[in-house]
Amino acid sequence: MANTRAEAFAPATVANLGVGFDILGLALHEPGDVVRAERREDPGAVIVHIEGDGGRLPYAADKNTACIAAEATLRLLGVRTGAALTIYKRLPLASGLGSSAASAVAAAVAVNALYGASLTCAELLPACLEGEAAVSGYHADNIAPCLFGGITLVTGTTADQIHALPVPANIVLGLFTPDMAVPTAMARAVLPALVGLREMVAQTAAVAWLVDALHRQDIAELAAAMEGDVVVETARAHLIPHLEDARAAAKQAGALGVVISGAGPTLCAVCDDETTARAAGEAMQAIYARVGITGMARHTRISTKGAHVLGVA
Repeated sequence: MANTRAEAFAPATVANLGVGFDILGLALHEPGDVVRAERREDPGAVIVHIEGDGGRLPYAADKNTACIAAEATLRLLGVRTGAALTIYKRLPLASGLGSSAASAVAAAVAVNALYGASLTCAELLPACLEGEAAVSGYHADNIAPCLFGGITLVTGTTADQIHALPVPANIVLGLFTPDMAVPTAMARAVLPALVGLREMVAQTAAVAWLVDALHRQDIAELAAAMEGDVVVETARAHLIPHLEDARAAAKQAGALGVVISGAGPTLCAVCDDETTARAAGEAMQAIYARVGITGMARHTRISTKGAHVLGVA
């Protein structure tokens, strides 16, 4: 008997890992978005309800990342019927946690499950990228870890260009998301068009050091390498007030390093135990509270699972 509905979860992500602009990302154990897909007789994908977005996300099929990814998945499946989507937004918008990617990936995985899960994650990648492109451009630094899980090195937009990197066993991340938005388009607009040779050498050296540290499971050196960005953070720091104060507070609490998550404003503290990660998140929260900016502190681990089906019926 054919499925009538399916539900999928897709995790938040931390893109760039500080120094790896558009080429590195990781999946978080929590939070994440959930999308329910229900079979409909008419072709195509539609959104019937969005919960948790404060009324900010579009219902139009050609403007919503989840709907675009669902539509692309239906085309890949070659089915004549469609899918009605309910989106449960558990990620804040424009927060640097891969919100648009999570919606796109959850929708693609849910629609695939609805129609028998005949497509692999690798085969779903183009549909997810199509959804993400509507908001953030056709690149996979959020999509890849969200879909495949773990820490990924992205050298292109096809599945064979997504490379899984080792996940250190004891790494825990302390996160703080201030109640302010940094839209991806704004964060990209401030980036330099040209980078000097000295900066290029420093940046590539830091990326190589990061990958080496991952393979050696050295969290302290990993954190130091992540903070080696001399290009992107320099250009974006003014978009995230009190960044340096928050970094100093997190390190005083025991964090090994702090970077901007994706385009920001979420800050990510690299730690080697849960107690420290919790303290680092709370320390950053306290810095912003002093200047009247609220936000959410949390701590979590890296998810090696990525997006997955929650249930079908």
